[in-house]
Amino acid sequence: MGKTLKLSFWICVFILAFLDFGIASKIGICYGRNADNLPSPSKVSELIQHLNLKFVRIYDANIDVLKAFANTGIELMIGVPNADLLAFAQFQSNVDTWLSNNILPYYPATKITSISVGLEVTEAPDNATGLVLPAMRNIHTALKKSGLDKKIKISSSHSLAILSRSFPPSSASFSRKHSAFLKPMLDFLVENESPFMIDLYPYYAYRDSTEKVPLEYALFESSSQVVDPATGLLYSNMFDAQLDAIFFALTAMNFKTIKVMVTESGWPSKGSTKETAATPDNALAYNTNLIRHVIGDPGTPAKPGEEIDVYLFSLFNENRKPGMESERNWGMFYANGTNVYALDFTGESTTPVSPTNSTTGTGTSPSPSTSPGNSGNSTVIIGGGGVGRNKKWCIASSQASVTELQTALDWACGPGNVDCSAVQPDQPCFEPDTVISHASYAFNTYYQQSGASSLDCSFGGVSVEVDKDPSYGNCLYMIAPATDGMNRTMAGNITGNITAIDAPLASPSSTNEAFGHMAVSIAVSVLLPCFVLSMSLW
Repeated sequence: MGKTLKLSFWICVFILAFLDFGIASKIGICYGRNADNLPSPSKVSELIQHLNLKFVRIYDANIDVLKAFANTGIELMIGVPNADLLAFAQFQSNVDTWLSNNILPYYPATKITSISVGLEVTEAPDNATGLVLPAMRNIHTALKKSGLDKKIKISSSHSLAILSRSFPPSSASFSRKHSAFLKPMLDFLVENESPFMIDLYPYYAYRDSTEKVPLEYALFESSSQVVDPATGLLYSNMFDAQLDAIFFALTAMNFKTIKVMVTESGWPSKGSTKETAATPDNALAYNTNLIRHVIGDPGTPAKPGEEIDVYLFSLFNENRKPGMESERNWGMFYANGTNVYALDFTGESTTPVSPTNSTTGTGTSPSPSTSPGNSGNSTVIIGGGGVGRNKKWCIASSQASVTELQTALDWACGPGNVDCSAVQPDQPCFEPDTVISHASYAFNTYYQQSGASSLDCSFGGVSVEVDKDPSYGNCLYMIAPATDGMNRTMAGNITGNITAIDAPLASPSSTNEAFGHMAVSIAVSVLLPCFVLSMSLW
């Protein structure tokens, strides 16, 4: 008996060992502040928390901003402006002082995870490429003195113009004039396991070549594909083609193992008379489809299934930016806090998005009946996707034995973190005092709070999904807000108090949360049967 029990245990361990949980792709947001009358950093922090975004890029180490994100769990990428590169590159003492004054007092309460040194330096007027690597090395030395060199990654963000050729992707290569700068920087990234950061903007490729690039191809809406003649790879959108161009260019320099992070990507909602594609409809279409692609269909033709971390540009319109009209209109929000368009950051909404016709300058926005947050005020979806799904509940199977149900119930109310107080004596769901009734309540609570997917209703085969509400009397069974048609919304104006319509428990809306619940569900589906088997053998 003992040998059989040990054998069953090790079988379970080996099954779990070979399960590939991987790492989910991340969606972040760029928080630039080159604008007048923006909300305070504390209000912005509240907004980002309500949006359930866990990753934020800022462009300097502003103390008020760092304080605002303390104890939020949000991961910050901090920028070193180009104007500071000379001081950072020249003297180690300058960097040490910066770290002591701007980073260490707020870390780890403020979760700083990376530092981007310089912004698209190859395109900057003063061409500060020669300063980037010395500044990166000095920052690394300062972090190492404080024991943070393994916790905070260092890199530098670049524009696609760093390539001399980007199409076809397999023929992409970095510009030779940057080779002296790139090779040692890439060596530094490999040595410190840091990502190569790139800002990708299909909008510019379309704007500058409207006669060659279909708008639908730039917006992830194309029904046809572009073939790379050298590899035969098919591309249905420009974002993937641009990203693969970076992958191939890195491979050509023998750096094919470096992770690539997209530190900016977006679409403007307004432009000059010549920028007819810069509309709210197109901005909504691009960002919605980008989020859906990153979350639901990760990878590219060259690297299918590859984790893609993307930071959307940007949170606010920035009226002080120079250049064409579009430069000041990349934000999802106006400076007064109202949203430019209602973007679902979860990637789960099934509401169709309609791009603007580039020749007429007009498009079809979602109708009032299907538009998220249809009300007099501008609203933003901040939780629970899956609009239009059927309501479902998870209950105990009548075919399961009492022993199996009790084992699963014990797990749900213990390691499963379900609040089972409602099935205790004198509580609304105590009667009928049966294992199958109590298990049904616990199973459904776990199922709904984990996202209401079929994986969340496994419990080792002792539970079933149903479409009839099992609630009775005062015993109310939870239903996830996404499946109940209750999108959590927030008033568009964030300059006042931020309030949300909260259901008891919302389905996970960030990529990592959703993936985490999926991994737990898979683990439960494996561990619980193993546990039941072990108990029966005992």
